[in-house]
Amino acid sequence: MPDGLSYTRAKGFRRRMTPPEARLWRFVRAHRLRGYGFRRQFPIGPFILDFYCAAARLAVEIDGAVHDDPERMERDRRRTAWLGQQGVRVIRLRATAVRDEIEGVLEFIVAVVRERRAEG
Repeated sequence: MPDGLSYTRAKGFRRRMTPPEARLWRFVRAHRLRGYGFRRQFPIGPFILDFYCAAARLAVEIDGAVHDDPERMERDRRRTAWLGQQGVRVIRLRATAVRDEIEGVLEFIVAVVRERRAEG
């Protein structure tokens, strides 16, 4: 369960979204993506997810170049493993894909949401 500090940090992150996060949010907020609901900067356990779809237990993370760093990659791997143990699937999208290929990104997200919902 997230603590009060996590909620405070998440609120701050919502105010300071990166351009790719803001771009994706415009398409997924208020159930705009085929009726699926997403939360942004959602705290879960010790982590704050970029986007979370509760109906599919799906985390959507947008990764910029900083995620190419080996240390960061290892932290991301541990984070994904922990979330997987909680039943949350994580998909990672390149920031450049969100910027340049938003339609393909949205179709991919919808496909994963449908797959997760079909799994039950």
